[in-house]
Amino acid sequence: MLRKSWVYLLISALLIGILAGCTGADTEKDKSDAKGEQTVKIGYFPNLTHIATIVALEKGYFKEAFGKGVKIETKTVANGGLFMEAMATKAIDIGTVGPGPLLNFYVKNPEYHIVSGAVNGGAVLVARDGTGISNLKDLDGKKVAIPVIGSTQDVMLRKALKDVGLKAKTSGGTVDLFAAAPADTAGLFIQKSVDAAATQEPWGYVLENQADGKLLLDWDQFAWGKESTNTVVAARKDFLDKKDLTKAYLSAHQKAVDFIQNNPEEAQDIVIAHLKELTGKELNKDEVNAAFSRLIVTTDVNEKVIQEMADISKEAGYIPSNKIDGLIDLSILKEASK
Repeated sequence: MLRKSWVYLLISALLIGILAGCTGADTEKDKSDAKGEQTVKIGYFPNLTHIATIVALEKGYFKEAFGKGVKIETKTVANGGLFMEAMATKAIDIGTVGPGPLLNFYVKNPEYHIVSGAVNGGAVLVARDGTGISNLKDLDGKKVAIPVIGSTQDVMLRKALKDVGLKAKTSGGTVDLFAAAPADTAGLFIQKSVDAAATQEPWGYVLENQADGKLLLDWDQFAWGKESTNTVVAARKDFLDKKDLTKAYLSAHQKAVDFIQNNPEEAQDIVIAHLKELTGKELNKDEVNAAFSRLIVTTDVNEKVIQEMADISKEAGYIPSNKIDGLIDLSILKEASK
């Protein structure tokens, strides 16, 4: 059975949904208040792979970089689709999201851009014990959980399946992709409702240790391995046009990445405390530490991998075109990093 702390997390996911609906809900009349302050709306997931945003908030890096006269608002969301919808309605200006949902929106409306990397890796493929699955080819005819249709883990799974000659059912293949919130996947394993899961951390670790899961592909083997871009910094074009604000955000983001790389244990403690403040529940330190060992915090972006993600998304029918020239703009990051 799931440990009590993780049962709490399932409940916390509902609380996070409420938080997501309540934060950053102001109208877009003008990004300034009565005092003439500008407002920057930062979005992120309450998730380990969004550690750079969390650390930058908690360490005050954003506040320091923006300076006086800029008000910071935050909005938490549960998945990339909700993040991009919030960005489209201008409830989010800039923040961290998976590249899958971002490029899906970009192809339809090229006003959204990747302006930095945030995390590589951080996702694994886990099989349920008792399914007889010991390698990728054994997924033939099986049901595999993904966070949401079109998510980064969805695209990564399709890449892994393609490498062994398999396809998802929706693409004329035999593997059934089943959308489920990562926090619900352990319950699905216990109920034997799915045979495997492509998921981000710390949920992969939870499946292994609390739901009799067996690691099928570790983070450095799944899809593009260590080059698998899990999380990026995304921004709308109208925010990028305010170059000083974008540069300030990215300088704070770079500072957070440097801090995490040099102080991994303290960074993990910051995330645990931040998520406890959001949800009222505390993540297990050992689980977070183990999950953290399966990701790389970085500002790098592998453009070849992003293009391959677009190619796979087009093959899956998620987007009408795989032409993503202009999606990635790292020019301001380069200035901010000097």
